[in-house]
Amino acid sequence: MFRTNKAHPWHGIAIGDQAPEEVTVFIEIVPRDTVKYEVDKETGYLKIDRPQQYSNVVPANYGFIPRTYCAQGIADLARSKTDLPISGGDGDPLDILVLSEHHIPRGDIILKARPIGGFCLIDGGEADDKIIAVLKGDKVFEQYREINELPKGILERFEHYFLTYKSLPDEPNKCEIAYSYGRQEAYRVIETAIGDYAGLLGSQK
Repeated sequence: MFRTNKAHPWHGIAIGDQAPEEVTVFIEIVPRDTVKYEVDKETGYLKIDRPQQYSNVVPANYGFIPRTYCAQGIADLARSKTDLPISGGDGDPLDILVLSEHHIPRGDIILKARPIGGFCLIDGGEADDKIIAVLKGDKVFEQYREINELPKGILERFEHYFLTYKSLPDEPNKCEIAYSYGRQEAYRVIETAIGDYAGLLGSQK
């Protein structure tokens, strides 16, 4: 059987039976993009969010995990590990970066990835976790099972991107990394975001 209509990337694509150890990912932007795309929540199509600021480009394939949501559960999880003020989750699906040796030419695709850790980013007072993962079957990056096994330069690139990707010369930076975490905590974040998504669906009935 086949679909005659396009599935919404956030709601219509399954996260996968092996989540959180292996998850389906919808990729929005790739490192060569000079424009930041994101999925329009209403239509499911990619839209232009903004041009990438200056020379700051995404350091890995960037997207989100379908059927997740960052709301109260994600905020509570962040509050349990940092004293930074947190007003709530950012109200979006859970973000994820996927490392691969292969050149993926564009976004608007789905793939399978294995989470190895993440960053708890606080963006304007909102918890906005970033899961770090490796492409399933990638012969270079599949060897890494924990974020702290990655080369130092890769981690520094991630940190720099998230601390500067919304910065403007005349505006103060509003993003800070509260803490980073390994694979098991990444699983917990994903499961919490799945729970927040279930709450979102329940609130709309």
